[in-house]
Order: sequence, then C-alpha cells, then structure tokens
Amino acid sequence: MPDTASTGLRRFRMILWGLVVVAAIGATVLFVMRPPAGPLAVTGKAFAMQTTAGGTFTQDSLKGTPSLVFFGYTFCPDVCPTTLAESVAWKEKAGITDADLRTIFVTVDPERDTAAVLKDYLGGFDPDVIGLVGDAAQTEATKAAFGAMSEKANDTGDGFYLVNHTASVFLVGRDGTFQGTIAYGENADTAVGKIKKLVGKS
Repeated sequence: MPDTASTGLRRFRMILWGLVVVAAIGATVLFVMRPPAGPLAVTGKAFAMQTTAGGTFTQDSLKGTPSLVFFGYTFCPDVCPTTLAESVAWKEKAGITDADLRTIFVTVDPERDTAAVLKDYLGGFDPDVIGLVGDAAQTEATKAAFGAMSEKANDTGDGFYLVNHTASVFLVGRDGTFQGTIAYGENADTAVGKIKKLVGKS
C-alpha cells in the first residue's frame, strides 16, 4: 500500500514549489512591465549624441522642458512617418507649442542617417523636431539609456535593409525623468491626455 503520509508530503512539496515558480514569474513580469527608473530617462545611463541643430545632446539635456522621445530611421516605411505626423497632430490638438514640449527623434540607423539627411527628413514634418545622430557606439548607449531596442532586418548586403525598432514614444518630464509611454497606434485622445498631464495642462 502507498504510504499516505509520504504521498501527502510529496504533494505538499509540489504545491510549494509551484507557488515559488508563480512568485518568480510574477516578479519577472513586474520587472518587464515596470522598467527600472533612474534619475534621468528610463535607466539613468549616460549618453551623448549630436543634434541636427548642432551641438551635443546628453542625458542632462533632457532637463528643462518636457519631451516626447522616440527611436526610428529615415528609411522607415511606416512606423516613423506615422509617429512623426501623429506627434504634430497631438500637440496641435492639445494646444501645446514647442516651448511647452519638445519632440526628439533618435536615429537607430547610423550607417545611413547623417545629420544632414535626418534634418531634411524631419523638416518635412516639423522643422522644430530635434534629431539625434551618432556613431554605432553612441547609438547603442542612447538605446540602453531608454531601454529601446533595434536590429537590422532583410539585410541583403547591398545597402538596402529595414530596421526593427521600439515603436513606443517615451514621455520625459521637465526634470528629465521617465513618465511613461505612448504606444504605437494608441488612441489619439488617450495620447493627448498623457501629453497634457506631462506638461501640466490636464
């Protein structure tokens, strides 16, 4: 006959380990959903890139004026032009000027996006958008500072390729701290509400 006490003990241990696993998974999900908040941006890591207006932009430059920050590239066929157009529409709908809120576009394609190329591209949407460019190392450091990701796709070696990248817009407060995101394709009214709250006009 099976030992009832031993069977019960084994069942108790299995339940206990199950609870441990669930707790571990829960902790992981919380970490993923709530990125570590540093003193600046998302992670607090240092970065430095050149701006399309000339000069250097660092993590300290985020202080002073609330900002919309997003990552992309000039050859992007859909996400980037859509987000740039939406960012202009959001500000207009909220009655917010460039003095209230900066828009910052960080290129993830340093091989093709020079400062001149990026400035010309952004000017087609809003000449006041601040473009950030850098070499491969600077680009990686800036992505790390925001917890953003990007990778080449469909690279055939002939110079034509796409880049998969984080599509969310990062909301940065006037003190340079991370305040949330606007997801790609998010409802316009919801996005405008977040922006108003960011600049203190909600």
